Amino acid sequence: MSHLGFLFTAYLLIWIALAIYMLSIFRRQSRLEAELQSLQNLLQERRGPEQA
Repeated sequence: MSHLGFLFTAYLLIWIALAIYMLSIFRRQSRLEAELQSLQNLLQERRGPEQA
């Protein structure tokens, strides 16, 4: 394999790793947003409608 082939492979692996990392971050953010919404709803229920 030529030097350019190794360089291309290294860049490809870096981009794949970055894409996997970004997808995991987006998934975590979605779960956190859902949990935050759930907690806000729970807090609203416990406070009652008069303190909305």
